Amino acid sequence: MTGPVLQHLGTTKLELGPVGPGDGPWRRGEADGIVWLVLERADAAVNTVDRSVMTGLAAELDTLERTPPRGVVIRSAKLAGFAAGADITDFEAMSAEGAADLLRQGHDVLDRLASLKCPTLCVVHGAALGAGFEIALACDWRIAVDGASFGFPEVQLGLHPGLGGTFRLPALIDPTEAMTLMLTGKTAHTAKAKALGIVDVVTEERHIRAAVDAIVAGDVERGQPGLKARAFGLDAARSLAARQMRSETEKKAPKQHYPAPHALIDLWEKHGDDPKALQKAEIDSFAALLDTDTSRNLRRVFFLRQGLKDGARGDDAIAHVHVIGGGAMGAEIAAWAAIKGKSVTLGDVQLDPLGRAIKQARETCKGQHLSAIETRDALDRLMPDPKGYGIARADLVIEAVPESAELKAKIYADLAGRMKAGAILASNTSSLRLSDLQASAPDATRFAGLHFFNPVSKMQLVEVVRHDGTDPAVVQRLAAFCGALDRLPVQVTDYPGFLVNRALTPYLMESMVLMDEGVAKETIDAAAMEFGMPMGPVALSDQVGLDICLHVAESLKETLDKPMPEISRRLRDKVEAGNLGKKTGQGFYDWSKGTPRPQAAGETPEDLINRLILPMLDACVECLRKGVARDADDVDGAMIFATGFAPFRGGPLHYARARGVGDVAQRLTDLADRYGARFAPDPGWKDL
Repeated sequence: MTGPVLQHLGTTKLELGPVGPGDGPWRRGEADGIVWLVLERADAAVNTVDRSVMTGLAAELDTLERTPPRGVVIRSAKLAGFAAGADITDFEAMSAEGAADLLRQGHDVLDRLASLKCPTLCVVHGAALGAGFEIALACDWRIAVDGASFGFPEVQLGLHPGLGGTFRLPALIDPTEAMTLMLTGKTAHTAKAKALGIVDVVTEERHIRAAVDAIVAGDVERGQPGLKARAFGLDAARSLAARQMRSETEKKAPKQHYPAPHALIDLWEKHGDDPKALQKAEIDSFAALLDTDTSRNLRRVFFLRQGLKDGARGDDAIAHVHVIGGGAMGAEIAAWAAIKGKSVTLGDVQLDPLGRAIKQARETCKGQHLSAIETRDALDRLMPDPKGYGIARADLVIEAVPESAELKAKIYADLAGRMKAGAILASNTSSLRLSDLQASAPDATRFAGLHFFNPVSKMQLVEVVRHDGTDPAVVQRLAAFCGALDRLPVQVTDYPGFLVNRALTPYLMESMVLMDEGVAKETIDAAAMEFGMPMGPVALSDQVGLDICLHVAESLKETLDKPMPEISRRLRDKVEAGNLGKKTGQGFYDWSKGTPRPQAAGETPEDLINRLILPMLDACVECLRKGVARDADDVDGAMIFATGFAPFRGGPLHYARARGVGDVAQRLTDLADRYGARFAPDPGWKDL
């Protein structure tokens, strides 16, 4: 037998059977009557499924169909995982008819794979998503290396599975579980995938060959679809389940904004007992959805993400991070950096916050589905450091203490003789100007802002803030550091509120003005959510922290040329009383029973949405005009990934263009006439 070809990265070795080097996308090898097909797109760091992958697989099937082997193994040679789904750039210039034709070709290939007259096995390490998952489903067996994950993220692109997932997954596992995965876009990690029945065998990389041999030899048994799966072959059972699915889906993804999950429910209800009919309907539905504004805008969001990721490329040369401040943000930053492989020391003047930080880090590991070994390793990299010994060896020091310029200046003065040459100092400030802090920094050229959003483990965006004297190389290293932490950096200049808070604060403060005018908070939040925001501005203020909202609002009111909404007395009263929102259990809402789900209370004022949303758009135009962000795409990406700005609208500036720049500017003028100069349109509208 030919020895295994191994791919190395540190201690990682992939069992590729008898397959040798090649150009790809498919490389073939055979030993003991078992054919191994290895996917490796040479032009990408991660496998995606494009036309070349499918035509290459079709060519391999020509041979396999003529002379079936004892078995066929399909896996990836990419250490990053199996496949991250379809290459959506293939669809960008296509008509719906062209997309349907391409899908039919893909279905033909996977149908042929599913019909091979020998056992077919897909070995998955890392992620098998979208079309990659559909290739795995077309195989008879799935072997997972611990850490593998499976999912259909198509709903995040305004689509549903298009290469057979709609009928192959419900035929394999409990149909309601299958629909849940497809409707939510959530990922099934190894243990759950095994429990659901997606995966037949979970093993370690070094045992892959043995698992393959056992399956091909017929020595592995597995269960069959149960009574519940057979029950959904009845129209009445599917219709009842479909009604329940629609009700739940409408709460999180209203049909008027997100048609794809609702189209998927329709497909399953109508054709769930007829795979051939469902296959045809899947293709037609996918092609139709591809042509919707929602899908176009959500695909735009995908490319915005890619653009921000591109800004994070490069070597950060940061091995050790020291975080100053063991509060909520400092603890989260430290834990996340450790989870992502950095050596981290965490300092605080008190011991209790450090203890809480370690406990929270363990919970974060659990939330990220880390194994016991991965959790142990991450916690080993996180060292409580009350004396600050880690400062001397840190490549990056992140200051995450309360928003006091005096406190930060005192800390920076202490760092001057302790940081090593070449180390970077970054502040996690959300409201203070770097220009007011840089004089205290040990080296102003190596001082910048790293504004993380709370919670760090879930919020993808980080603002990398430069002041006039920041070395551009430092900015790029910090952007690369964000990339190493699997975060999306947006580079911004030192402007009041930077980009995100400058745009978000008028939205939050206007909601409080509306409350002062007698509009119910539930009405305000429900209207914003109907527009497409994931959470209304009142609830969001609670989640951010009312103390932080007040601090940012006061800072912007003092430093911006443009008027801000008046700061509500009730906001000040809440802060003075210690009712700061979610973190204290009470704010404008009671959070003791979880996230509030407001329903409109009373009639919605005619201008409510415009009063909330248009000042946010106007602030984005201001930031673009003043060069706070590099371009409109960065503005849109930052607002989507930091605030959840209605993704199906493609970003605030994209929405403004789609709505009509002239219309938005005129509505702002009308609002300014009625409510004051805070609504006056920025001069930048004429250049948008």
